[in-house]
Amino acid sequence: MSNVVETLDRAALLDWYRRNRERSAQLFALVDDAALTTRPIPLRHPFVFYQGHLPAFSFLTLNERALGEKPIDPALEKLFERGIDPSSAAAALAHDRSQWPSHEAIEQFSRECDERVEAALATADLIDDRNPRLVRAQSVFTVLEHEPMHHETLLYIIHQLPQSEKGRIAQEHYDHAPPAPQWRPVPAGLATLGADARRQFGWDNEFGRHEVHVPAFDVQQFPVTNADWLAFVESGGPVPQFWIEREGEFFLRGVFDELPLPLSWPVYVTNEQARTYADWKGAALATEAQFHRMAFGTPWGEERAYPWGGAPPHPLFGNFDFERFDPEPVDAHAAGASAFDVHDLIGNGWEWTSTPFAPFPGFEPMASYPQYSADFFDGRHFVMKGASPVTARELIRRSFRNWFYSDYPYMYAKFRLVSA
Repeated sequence: MSNVVETLDRAALLDWYRRNRERSAQLFALVDDAALTTRPIPLRHPFVFYQGHLPAFSFLTLNERALGEKPIDPALEKLFERGIDPSSAAAALAHDRSQWPSHEAIEQFSRECDERVEAALATADLIDDRNPRLVRAQSVFTVLEHEPMHHETLLYIIHQLPQSEKGRIAQEHYDHAPPAPQWRPVPAGLATLGADARRQFGWDNEFGRHEVHVPAFDVQQFPVTNADWLAFVESGGPVPQFWIEREGEFFLRGVFDELPLPLSWPVYVTNEQARTYADWKGAALATEAQFHRMAFGTPWGEERAYPWGGAPPHPLFGNFDFERFDPEPVDAHAAGASAFDVHDLIGNGWEWTSTPFAPFPGFEPMASYPQYSADFFDGRHFVMKGASPVTARELIRRSFRNWFYSDYPYMYAKFRLVSA
């Protein structure tokens, strides 16, 4: 779905939408009914909001705003229109509600949204150069990529629920001795950031395409592991959000299981914590341009679509697309290494950069979701690249950019060090 949009495969679009909705239902089914109105992450709405938000966003974006259809329920559409990203728990209280619509009301509203969206995907004129929201079917792909983004953020929230308040999906976990620390040289060269809006769908912050000269640097072959971070903790460093200390030993709180600390897995930390570790090591976090260079560049000057080459994302290359819910050893996917022999760049956790989230040259808010990026160009959010275990494969592309506050501790984000 990433090439020039001239015609649409309606059966594929419907299948994608239905797969999204099915996964949403599976995730909400993990949450006990009594927990649906709770806020395990105080900076986010309760689960019940997202039950209404996902279908409401799709209907509002495609049917009402792009195609000009009549509303279904204006009050519910307004209630469920947009999530929150407050800077503190105190600021989040301004969005608190004592009552939410009943489960039955949300279910009925969701069914009506789904019916209207599916009807539009099946029969409506979805490409119209006269309508900015429908140029190259922008609203269609906005809807189809929006829901998988929320699958990931829903799991961040589910992760914080006590085990007694959620279901469990069985997984096999394995650990081994961490790989020996190795550094790889990356010679000076060009890195292409961004994408061409005329050739693919993307979110507004992905455009426009431009080249950056990146001076030579050295980079860690693997992300920083729990073993690496344990040495930092023993020297006075902070304990990560996902670790539990009990009787002098550390354990990892996975999505559904508590495990003895897996030393070969990447450590998940905040951007601020990663910077503190880098200072301790006398190194730095990679910039966004350095990530592109080490991930997609080659010694012979060409650039790749993915670190491993041109083949589409596949479980052979990394831990993503819900193959697992938790990390695995950082050296588990040798086939996914870049041309500079840098491993674990896509999957197993987003990768923090030191680059503040900001627009590329020529930035224009997207017609289908104009506030998507612009509200976050504040110098306090930082770019993340790559993917986590629960990032959908449709979101894995070179130009995709994720971002969070520098002190936000709940997302699945790893990091590695660079040195000039």
